[in-house]
Amino acid sequence: MNQPLKSPLHYWYEFFNRSAIVRSLETIQDLIVISLCVGLFCVMAIQLRGIFFMLLPPLNFHQITADILFLLILVELFRLLIIYLQEQRVSIGVAVEVSIVSVLREVIVRGVLEVPWNQILAACAFLLVLAALLIVRVWIPPTFKGIDPEKQYAKTYHNGSAPEKSKQSHKEIRLSE
Repeated sequence: MNQPLKSPLHYWYEFFNRSAIVRSLETIQDLIVISLCVGLFCVMAIQLRGIFFMLLPPLNFHQITADILFLLILVELFRLLIIYLQEQRVSIGVAVEVSIVSVLREVIVRGVLEVPWNQILAACAFLLVLAALLIVRVWIPPTFKGIDPEKQYAKTYHNGSAPEKSKQSHKEIRLSE
C-alpha cells in the first residue's frame, strides 16, 4: 500500500516528541534529586561524627544542641527529597515542618533574651503563618495522583485499625506476664 508522504513539519514533530522530552527531563531531574540525597546524607554523616566528637570533654551544650537541631533539619530535608522521588511532588507538611524547626533552631541557638524584640515578633508572626498553613493544608485538595500521606495517615488511624492493634498487643503483654 502507498503511504502518504510525510511533510517536513511532521518529521520535526516526531523529533520533538513531547512525551519523550518530558520523560528525559524528569529523569535528569530525578538524577539531580538523587545526587542531592547522596550529598545530604554525606553532610548528615559528617555532622553526626562532629556531634560525637563534641560529646568528649569539655562539653559545650549550647553547640551540641545547635548541631543536633541542625541534624534534625537535615533529616527532614532528606525526607522531603525522598517524598519527592516517590511521588514527584513536594509535601507541604514536611516543608512547613522544616521551616518551623529552622526558625526555632535559630531562636534557641541565639537565645531569646539576646535577640531584638522586633526579630522575635517577626519570628512569631512567621510561625503563626506556618501553623495556619499546616491547618489549612488539610482542606487543600491534592493536585497530583500520587500518594497523599495525610490521607493515608487518616485512613490508618481513623478506621480504628491502629488503636485496636495497640490494644491487642497490650492484652497479649498482660496475658504473657
